[in-house]
Amino acid sequence: MKRRIMDLAFYSEARKVWSRITKNAVPTETVFDFDFQKKILDIFQIGNYYYYIFDIKNLRFEFMSPEIVNVLGYKPAELNVEFFMSKIHPDDQVVFLNHENTVIDFFSKLPHEKFKKYKVSYDYRVRNASGQYLRILQQVVVLQCDEHRNLQQTLGVHTDISNLKTNNQSVLSFIGLDGEPSFYDVDVRQVYKPSRDIFTKREKQIVQLLLNGKQTADIARTLSISKFTVDTHRKNILIKTKTKNALELAIKVITENLV
Repeated sequence: MKRRIMDLAFYSEARKVWSRITKNAVPTETVFDFDFQKKILDIFQIGNYYYYIFDIKNLRFEFMSPEIVNVLGYKPAELNVEFFMSKIHPDDQVVFLNHENTVIDFFSKLPHEKFKKYKVSYDYRVRNASGQYLRILQQVVVLQCDEHRNLQQTLGVHTDISNLKTNNQSVLSFIGLDGEPSFYDVDVRQVYKPSRDIFTKREKQIVQLLLNGKQTADIARTLSISKFTVDTHRKNILIKTKTKNALELAIKVITENLV
């Protein structure tokens, strides 16, 4: 069943997605292998970037490189996962969730020994400390996983590609390393849908009553407001939905699942 992002807490829903591949993970000591990381960074061939280690089981950054100050303007010490995700553009939150869900699907079908042989790549917009949105290319490889096929740690690199990409179409790719095949622009399963929450709380109440066949006077009595206020809300609702009357409104609300 498809879920609307407006009904979800973004960070909480992301936790549910990631938990699919960390259910039985056994905690291990963090190993910070700079030689391995340098090799991965060379593979990425990146420009203006920062990198981090993500503890996917405990939902925390094990490490955040100081270059984040140059890219987004945030200090590593003030950054946690929930804070970072709150900076993702509202329109890209559904993109993020659908991409992560597809990533988990991809790794769940891979043999355990191939987990570290793929780089995941896609992009989205992030608000920097100055309030501007930058398009960030996210590239991730697996650092640690256990014998039960549970991911534990990933190494990610965020690159500012704002000057390289002007459209908002995000592409998800799985880049094979060590001779593994690559998969570009893969189909993303649309588990989550963008919000269609165009009405205020009061407008939703009035729309529901209109769908139940209530007239202005009935709505005014039910909500303890004046008929003038109801008429004002009705006019605003018709404008928002680009409809001319209650019948057109009802058809649009039902067919597009607006409430």
